[in-house]
Amino acid sequence: MRRLPVFVLIALAALATPAAALAHDQPETDQSRWIMADWMLDTFFVFSGFALVAFLVAWKLGHFQELDKAAAIPLLVDEEDYYTPDWALDDEEWD
Repeated sequence: MRRLPVFVLIALAALATPAAALAHDQPETDQSRWIMADWMLDTFFVFSGFALVAFLVAWKLGHFQELDKAAAIPLLVDEEDYYTPDWALDDEEWD
């Protein structure tokens, strides 16, 4: 069985040590309480900006034209009724 070189073990230890050390480190200032709120606000603006651009592209490509016609397409599909039980389809009781 081959042994891992010593430098690989040292490299793994060096990569794992900062994560353990920084797990609970936080600057103790009044502004440090708002770090998460700042990231959340920045993320909101970035994703809402992407969503706005995607919406405008879809609008310009005509994806929102004639929505009534597009909504009627599923009504034209002929498929088996999986939801109505067989006893409800019997017309003999109502004759």
